[in-house]
Amino acid sequence: MTINTSRRGFLKGAAATGAVLLVGSRPDGVLAAASSETTQLNPFVKIDADGTVTAIVKHFEKGQGPATGLPTLIAEEIGVSMEQIEYEFAPSNPQVYNNLLFGPFQGTGGSTAMANSWLQYRQAGAAAREMLINAAAQRWGVDASGITIEEGIIKADEKSAPIADFVAAASQMEAPTEPRLKDPSEFRLIGNEAVRRTDSAIKGNGQAMYAMDVHLPNQMVAMIKRPESRGGVVISFDDSASKEIKGYISATALPNQAGVAVYAEDTWAAIQARDALEVEWDMSGAETRHSDQIKAEIMDALNAEPAYNVNKADVATVSAAIDAADTVVEKTFYYPLLAHAPMEPLNCTIEQTAEGDIVLHDGAQMPTGPHMAYQQIFQLPPEKIHIRTMLAGGSFGRRATPDADYQVEAALAFVVTDRSRPVKLVWTREDDIRSGYYRPAFGHKVRVGLNAEGNIVGWQHQVAGQSIMKGTPFEAVAVHDGVDHSSIEGIADSPYDIPGMALGLTDTPKATSVLWWRSVGHTHTAYTMETMMDLAATAAGRDPVEFRLAHLADAGNADQQRKASVLKLAAEKADWGNVPAGRAQGIAVHKSFGSYVAEVVEISGDPDDGIKIEKVTCAVDCGIAVNPDVVRAQMEGGIGYGIGHVMRDQITLTGGSVDQYNFPDYEPLRIGDIATIDVHILPSAEAPTGVGEPGTPPSAPALANAIKAMSGTLIADLPMAENGISFA
Repeated sequence: MTINTSRRGFLKGAAATGAVLLVGSRPDGVLAAASSETTQLNPFVKIDADGTVTAIVKHFEKGQGPATGLPTLIAEEIGVSMEQIEYEFAPSNPQVYNNLLFGPFQGTGGSTAMANSWLQYRQAGAAAREMLINAAAQRWGVDASGITIEEGIIKADEKSAPIADFVAAASQMEAPTEPRLKDPSEFRLIGNEAVRRTDSAIKGNGQAMYAMDVHLPNQMVAMIKRPESRGGVVISFDDSASKEIKGYISATALPNQAGVAVYAEDTWAAIQARDALEVEWDMSGAETRHSDQIKAEIMDALNAEPAYNVNKADVATVSAAIDAADTVVEKTFYYPLLAHAPMEPLNCTIEQTAEGDIVLHDGAQMPTGPHMAYQQIFQLPPEKIHIRTMLAGGSFGRRATPDADYQVEAALAFVVTDRSRPVKLVWTREDDIRSGYYRPAFGHKVRVGLNAEGNIVGWQHQVAGQSIMKGTPFEAVAVHDGVDHSSIEGIADSPYDIPGMALGLTDTPKATSVLWWRSVGHTHTAYTMETMMDLAATAAGRDPVEFRLAHLADAGNADQQRKASVLKLAAEKADWGNVPAGRAQGIAVHKSFGSYVAEVVEISGDPDDGIKIEKVTCAVDCGIAVNPDVVRAQMEGGIGYGIGHVMRDQITLTGGSVDQYNFPDYEPLRIGDIATIDVHILPSAEAPTGVGEPGTPPSAPALANAIKAMSGTLIADLPMAENGISFA
């Protein structure tokens, strides 16, 4: 069962249970331990007097698995089973619960949960183990080196007792600053195929509390009437018709004039009352472009001199080498805006306590953002703001915006009330599709020159699109020399050995609001790189797998060798090159978020009458696979997400207004779209890397390459269904 609490509530709860062992970090980051009386510690591990072990999970759970992975690390090091450990979400506190890869910021994203917590949580668990063992050694009068903990039982020769017997004594000890971490040969849980998700049962039986499930006594439901195009502001409104709706309470313009908040007793009344509301808008500052204009701006940028020479190449020399090549392969690509479209639309609930504190109940992906915003909105110190992180039904990046958009919206809808009633902000599916943030539109233009032997002699690559990071608080760390790395990641840092590469980038005006989307820039860079490698292999008359391996041939380059290993494994498991008549295969391999993923897509049918995806074979190297079951699930989900969007989906604008409304015209992947997904995890001794996103980038180009193998045509304008491909 997941429990969500504030720091104050956590410590009060600990005190109520008697002796408690808390192990975590002091404000200066040093590993420390304490009993429940102190507040100078932010714990990662809590062991109650009855021996219950709880992992304090600092990454929110949106389905990607940290509520399983982080408890696994602690359970492994202490010596308890997965049935003997529970979890709670950490309170908002960026000083200690910060993402080590984000700086002084608490948040979940970039497939970093396991990568940044791997040592931190193991060390906390190991420290707790050593303290319990030392407490037993003192009581029993034996040497601590001969004591072990297995399945929550402390053992020394013929002596044994549950860990609960030593919690009180251990809680009075100093924590070891450098506890011994278990050797991989000692692992019983990490890497164990039998370990299953800790949250599956509560999600299956309905006990899991998602943000949408929050229902506080006397709460109001708020919905926001927003302009048709982003950037419009309220002039006036008329709620005469809304007053006829049973359950309607009131309406008011938000303080920033970005919309009108409609309050009602329940969600259905709020929907009806909002629909009945008449609003006059000032649209002078709103988005007015059509999708064709946005595409034209990007294409014009691709045909002009790039604004940034990303890799400082001698462009003239590269261009001359391509012009003189025996064969030149050229292609221009366009990637449209895409919505995140998680199953649970955005929502959060805000209330004020009797002491005047503000409490936000939210599937908070980056709690530091709303925490800071609320200090300004409510004019309160940080300790008076509490964020209770709930489970979220997906996100794909949408719940983490640079401006904490929906949480701020909820705060503005609450601050204008008398604060006597909690306010639950709810977005509908239509709100999510039409008023959200989108994967930016991008274009790529690539020229590749091959010599008579079929080897690459030059690669000229221009990218144009809408920067995600510029103009946000993340610009200082994500933009260097004018280049937003998220626009060219996967190209600039590709492990491929490509001679004579020139990479240019031009930023184009942002359309409505853009945001990171599952795998960020890799969504379009992987498609371009991997379909171009296939086109080059075809032009060279070489097998696509062999051609890629030829550019990953440096035995001394670990990056290349890891990428080559997953490529070989995927090809082997898919029986590459041996398919029945009427079928075709496509392959792609890509590194993102520290992980290497190769995928083979096998299709049947016909592009005109309908293509059927028969099988996707995936090989992944993500370092040590802490929870193989979670890794497979994330690869499967990432594959489905990437393929589903490239098949059918796009966000289009007419006069700045989004055309799509709901799943009928922004169609998610269907259960029957992919017959089989087969995932293979490459054994590794490297530290864990990301799994939430790396399955997405290779999936779409592998499908595109399979279609090219079948039809001879590469789809470079997306989505496929709008550009000559039908699916069975």
